[in-house]
Amino acid sequence: MKTALVIMAAGIGSRFGGGIKQLAAVGPNGEIIMDYSIHDAIEAGFDKIVFIIRHDIEEAFKEAIGDRIEGICAKLGVETEYAFQALDALPAGISVPEGRSKPWGTGQAVLACKGLLKEPFAVINADDYYGKEAFVKLHSFLENYTPDKPGQLCMAGFVLKNTLSDNGAVTRGICKMDDQGFLTDVIETSGIEKTADGAAVAGQPVDPDSLVSMNMWGLTPEFMDLLETGFVEFFQGIAGNELKAEYLLPIYIDSLLKQGKVTVQVLQTGDKWFGVTYKEDKDVVIQSFADLIAAGVYQKDLFSDLKK
Repeated sequence: MKTALVIMAAGIGSRFGGGIKQLAAVGPNGEIIMDYSIHDAIEAGFDKIVFIIRHDIEEAFKEAIGDRIEGICAKLGVETEYAFQALDALPAGISVPEGRSKPWGTGQAVLACKGLLKEPFAVINADDYYGKEAFVKLHSFLENYTPDKPGQLCMAGFVLKNTLSDNGAVTRGICKMDDQGFLTDVIETSGIEKTADGAAVAGQPVDPDSLVSMNMWGLTPEFMDLLETGFVEFFQGIAGNELKAEYLLPIYIDSLLKQGKVTVQVLQTGDKWFGVTYKEDKDVVIQSFADLIAAGVYQKDLFSDLKK
């Protein structure tokens, strides 16, 4: 079963202080976080990579990673594609509201891949490090995809305490599940801070062992049709908020879940997440990768251990 990895790299990165945070070098040879995700995905068995970017960062993106990764993937028999998220890529009859400058969110980003995806696929953020275990579990789930079960989706569930930043509060989707490990609800929770005892919001403790969504999903090719329908419906409900409303992938999946149109299996991973949310996070991420290399998790020459 062919499987694809879709990397959402079109984010503007306003909290990172001016740079394109997805392209910040964090590895010993100038690798960026995406390099490690791509390595782990290929190692797990994914054989297609789709980058979602914007046209205005295309040159910088290809210079920082795209051209290099295309060459590495070609040697490993892995396909690469580009999809472009654009403000004006809208349903028929919808025009860009005057004053709107930002694209329409992660749902629209993934929808930019329509036509490129005929296989089950995983979706990740470009600026998050997820660890190896989640890629293995998602790939194993997606390998069992059959067209007669188009609504069977999955997501990686990370332990909250493994996803916190030392440099500020974060927003996390805290997962509620049934006894079989199927997602029943995602409680979007902002202002979660690391504490001596675990985690808290506005001084109130939060269970540090809760599972949270880090926007790492396993989806089916048929999901793209649902996503397209949902984008039309999205515009029917944003009157008065046209300049800021976002079509967000987790919110839409939650809506489908509530309607009984999909199921989402939560695949728990014990790996430690890290990412560049705040500019100060970058040094922590650089040290984290250095520690992983020292422990033998990665080679210093990152892709040298992968074979076709």
